[in-house]
Amino acid sequence: MKVSLNEKVVDISCGVYHTLALTNVGHVYGWGHNSHGELGNGTTTHLPLPLRVKGALGSCRVVSIACGYVHSMAVSDTGAVFSWGHNGSGQLGLGHQTDQTIPVLITHLDHISICRVVCGHNYTMLLSKDGIIYRFGCCNAGQLGTGNTTNQSTPIQLDNSLGPFRDIAANMRTNISAAITMDGVGYVWGGCQPPNGTILQPMKTTYDSLHDIFAVFSTPTITYKSVVLSDVSDSESTILDTKPVMAHLNEAFDDPNTSSFKIIVEGKPIHVHKDILRIRCQHFRSLFANWIEREKQELALTQYSYGVYKSFLRYLYTGEVCVAPEDGIELLDLAESYCETDLKDRSVRLIRNGITVDNVLRVYTASLKYEVPELEELCFSYALAHLTQVTQSKAYLEMDPIICRDFIVKASAKGAFKH
Repeated sequence: MKVSLNEKVVDISCGVYHTLALTNVGHVYGWGHNSHGELGNGTTTHLPLPLRVKGALGSCRVVSIACGYVHSMAVSDTGAVFSWGHNGSGQLGLGHQTDQTIPVLITHLDHISICRVVCGHNYTMLLSKDGIIYRFGCCNAGQLGTGNTTNQSTPIQLDNSLGPFRDIAANMRTNISAAITMDGVGYVWGGCQPPNGTILQPMKTTYDSLHDIFAVFSTPTITYKSVVLSDVSDSESTILDTKPVMAHLNEAFDDPNTSSFKIIVEGKPIHVHKDILRIRCQHFRSLFANWIEREKQELALTQYSYGVYKSFLRYLYTGEVCVAPEDGIELLDLAESYCETDLKDRSVRLIRNGITVDNVLRVYTASLKYEVPELEELCFSYALAHLTQVTQSKAYLEMDPIICRDFIVKASAKGAFKH
């Protein structure tokens, strides 16, 4: 989408059926559904094409935008905050629950300079230039972090003793809130995936990345923002400026027309490039440096399954992990064997998201084997919460006797058998 010959889009935010775009000159454009005035043009008429949001924003240079499910937010370069659209839960922060069809200044934030805004489903979070978090709107899942589920129609400050904060995250598909302090400590609260459930107050995590927090806690499992892979420098980059370097690498994987080498697993070939394997993986770098059969154009591997090997090799090309959760333990074993620390971390995140009653004890055993204490604790807590079903599963019957005994002792110490 080209808004104007003189403007580039630097950010895009989407609600359930509407979209906002921010340009490099601080203008905001909106299009899509407009049933609650979320496009900010003074009407409730849907728009198929972009139209600049003016009104109170007309004379402002906007630096941050966000869309909730059916509401919209913007922050100006002076730190002022404007809201419009649906307001049934007070998500506009105006002290009432009346919808607004044009941008309205949030006067409750006078003398507070805001630098960033994010929106969850029907709530809003703001980050001030001093690192203080403010939030308002729906709180049915504890997403405001107030210790209760009462909605708030005016901005309220998060416990200042936890901060100051450097970044915040939410997504209109979820009711989970996350934040990172200046010291790199991650916090989460709101409606999280099991076994955590509803967290009414900010909970300290072991993660220093908002992406990691969403990977572990978000339900549904989504990223809090779009992930763009680009070789453009930060000073030049815009959301539309990405170059196709990563796309070409992705296309080159398992392409027999460009590959120079084959990995054979279970009799099936995976087409790769030796140079890329050397660059990306110390294991292959050492292997090929000392390989006697240098002229040979293929290598048979048998330690892991075809699907796991293919996922690993694809990861070396793209940096992405694409494997079924049930194969995560095998991928974790490969990552440990090949000394791939990043892949190990990604495998652990993948496994966390796939924990069930049927596999939790297998994952628990793997967490002990590969020394992943946070995964061990998560599995133990999950198993404890579903103890009857877990102890009737096939995995329980197949459990190593020593690990099983230690698990029962640990569960007993937590009061699992008090009745």
